[in-house]
Amino acid sequence: MATLSINGTQQTVQAADDTPLLWVLRDELGMTGTKFGCGMAMCGACTVHINGQPTRSCVTPISALQGVQVATIEHQETDAIGRVVQAAWVELSVAQCGYCQAGQIMSAIGLLKSNKNPSDQEISDAMSGNICRCGAYPRIHAAIQLAAKNLAKAGTGAPS
Repeated sequence: MATLSINGTQQTVQAADDTPLLWVLRDELGMTGTKFGCGMAMCGACTVHINGQPTRSCVTPISALQGVQVATIEHQETDAIGRVVQAAWVELSVAQCGYCQAGQIMSAIGLLKSNKNPSDQEISDAMSGNICRCGAYPRIHAAIQLAAKNLAKAGTGAPS
């Protein structure tokens, strides 16, 4: 049994210490926004934020999460940068099949929290670990640029 801080709420879970966070989120807590992709931290579908940093939940055991803050895609509507990124995704119709999009959005939010005005290369570098089988990369890139522009206009681009 472990107590984890997920989306600002203390959650007591029954899973073994070596259980990956992904399975605790999905199977025990019913938070299915975080997706299983590869199970090897190579595709990005399972990206969450741990203490504000994009992290692959499929290889992160819950034993490593004591005293840290975990944020999932389900919580991003409460975050100013998260709302702007999600709005850009919708405005540009980024998602095709949509399976990878939660992980893509979590990585994009992580980028914009640490770099409010990323260059094209910085966007490419930050997103390089996220795979989109549909090939929506140009729209993903454009949505991040749009979100950065909208955050700058709103004065919300500062790291939080």
